[in-house]
Amino acid sequence: MRFFKILAVIVILVVGAYASSMYFFVEENKNFQIEKEIDYPVDKVFSQFNNLQHFTRWNNFFTSSKSIDIDYYTPYEGRGSSISYVDTKNERGGEMFIRYENQNKTLKYQLFEDKNENPTLVDVKFKEVSPERTKITWYVHTPKLSVLRRVENFWTEDRFAENIDKSMANLKNVLGNKVEKDNQMAAIKYDSLMVEKEEEKVVLGINISTSNKKDALYKNVVMNYNKVYNYVSMDLGKKDDEFGYPVLITDADNYKDKEVSYFIGIPLSKKIGITDNNFSFRTINPTQDYIIYYKGTYEGRIRAIQQLIQKAKKDEMRFGDIRQTFIERPTEDHNVNMKLSLSVYK
Repeated sequence: MRFFKILAVIVILVVGAYASSMYFFVEENKNFQIEKEIDYPVDKVFSQFNNLQHFTRWNNFFTSSKSIDIDYYTPYEGRGSSISYVDTKNERGGEMFIRYENQNKTLKYQLFEDKNENPTLVDVKFKEVSPERTKITWYVHTPKLSVLRRVENFWTEDRFAENIDKSMANLKNVLGNKVEKDNQMAAIKYDSLMVEKEEEKVVLGINISTSNKKDALYKNVVMNYNKVYNYVSMDLGKKDDEFGYPVLITDADNYKDKEVSYFIGIPLSKKIGITDNNFSFRTINPTQDYIIYYKGTYEGRIRAIQQLIQKAKKDEMRFGDIRQTFIERPTEDHNVNMKLSLSVYK
């Protein structure tokens, strides 16, 4: 009995000492700011913060868990928009609101975590450093914590900074794909043969061999594109603005053959772990290409391919694979909208 009394006294003294140290030496809340810069225009950056459906696709706070369930409430962007989230696996949940908006300059968020009635306040300011570069500053004010929980303030700023680092990497990938798509659409000139340098790409897809009959080939392309898209979007959880246009890679002149072998896939920002052996990664190395944009029936692409091959032969260039990049997703009974790229070299 005496042992338990002594133990109780020790516990009381330890808790008292801890509480006193927390009360006198640790602030009840934290205020800090973090600055980052990103190589994209302020209007494109702001829209990713202002629309909560976009925001949750790249912010690591939400993307780091596959078990999180998010509900979105109207309006979906700007002042008054909000979400609620529940992560059953990690036993957390909460609500987030946009309370103030100044277009391309300022946003003010409130984040209520778990059952805490006091929100974390996050003001985000955007400044145009140049037409293609934006400075982002987060001003964070955390809620007051009880004396026994104040120790959490020792790692709050570090945890927030780590989340921002990971989020900015995700945002860069999202904006990179979005800007690339916008620029590509704006630059299209159909049926004009051009020269273009292709940067390295990592493509996730499948290898296929099939009949080269008129209808059978395109139906096969559509079917296998859908397989890849469903795997990337559903199994891997990627959103449309996280990956590039679908691409089909094949021999330049195999349109003459009875059987066609091709690889069809979707560009991703980097290689990731996959568990389905039907899919594999292929790296497209930097190349110089002869390109032509084509819109029409899938069978009609042959004439455009022949133009590219004739140009290569005329210029005494050797050529490799041809890539068919679908600007619009391939669907049955519809014309295709694509960029045909023939890699050439001396």
